[in-house]
Amino acid sequence: MAEENWLDIGSVEEMSQAPLRRIAAGSRELAVSFRDGRFGVVSNACNHVGGPLGEGRLDGEYIVCPWHNWKFHRCSGKGEPGFEEDAVPAYAVKVEGGRVQVDMASATRRTRKPHPAHPLARKIERAPGPIRVAGISTSPMDEANPRFSGSDHLLRHALDSCAAYGAEGRMIRLSELKFRACEGYYSKSAHACTWPCSITQMDESDQLDRVYEALVHWADAIIVATPIRWGAASSLYFKMAERLNCVQNSITIRNQVLIRNKVAGFIVVGGQDNIQGVAGQMLGFFAELGFIFPQFPYVAHSRGWSSEDMERNVEIVRDSKELAEGASMLARRCVDLAAALIAQDQAPVAIERGGRKAHPLEVERAAGETG
Repeated sequence: MAEENWLDIGSVEEMSQAPLRRIAAGSRELAVSFRDGRFGVVSNACNHVGGPLGEGRLDGEYIVCPWHNWKFHRCSGKGEPGFEEDAVPAYAVKVEGGRVQVDMASATRRTRKPHPAHPLARKIERAPGPIRVAGISTSPMDEANPRFSGSDHLLRHALDSCAAYGAEGRMIRLSELKFRACEGYYSKSAHACTWPCSITQMDESDQLDRVYEALVHWADAIIVATPIRWGAASSLYFKMAERLNCVQNSITIRNQVLIRNKVAGFIVVGGQDNIQGVAGQMLGFFAELGFIFPQFPYVAHSRGWSSEDMERNVEIVRDSKELAEGASMLARRCVDLAAALIAQDQAPVAIERGGRKAHPLEVERAAGETG
């Protein structure tokens, strides 16, 4: 048994003022709690992805991690009922002479209940076969009472034409999927926004895994279609885009490029104008994810501010041979570029740090300090 090593961490008066706090004790970070006249001390690092337990909250006798809501008993360090095998180190604590002391030699073992890796976390390897094109429809609608969507109509033309180019096309309709909005884990810490997405890992009913699977693992090219809503892409587009932050953030925190040798094109249709603004946002966003664009990467149509005769707009898009052909040619440009990229196979798995990413990664900085 290790010799006791009691460390004074503060006065009872001070330490009892907050139900939960994070403190530094020598080289260790601790989460100190106070409830019903009793102190508890456990490691500050959550078992999940290292969230700061001392910055969380108390739920009865359990500390709730502020990053992803994992729970650990504030005194024993064990996980909540049913997850006791997940435990963080706990420390003996005593009060003497109005001072709170922790035995730094008494730490229990950190144990982790085996959790199978999420299917999305597998190694990214392109399966043999033809070029694969995923079409993503972001047009909001009631699936029980469908309506005509110009952007969907042109996306179907694009995907249907893939077979003629020796490619396979699949459509994903966001309006058919049930998925939660981004809950802002990145706003807590860059390291709280994980790949796979934290929501996807914790909620088996969340269906955005189909989009992640298509973009990261299945597709060689994607075509994203959106209507224009008040001068912007659709609400479903932005709901998806916010959840795709985990793909971009993998570069930020791990220098891991998930999107390699992949092409993106866009279809933008609206009753009002601002095509360039909508397309510009989409180009900028998907460029940050790692996608590459063909020459002339989008097709679009709008009637303009003074022509809000939507019945006429539907007729134009539905019957236009030029728009249908344009969508087909966009698919061909995407397929051709994807084939060329795959043949060259020169996509990076990491990047030279540039812009905001010129700052060293935390893991790189830590290695430099200890090296």
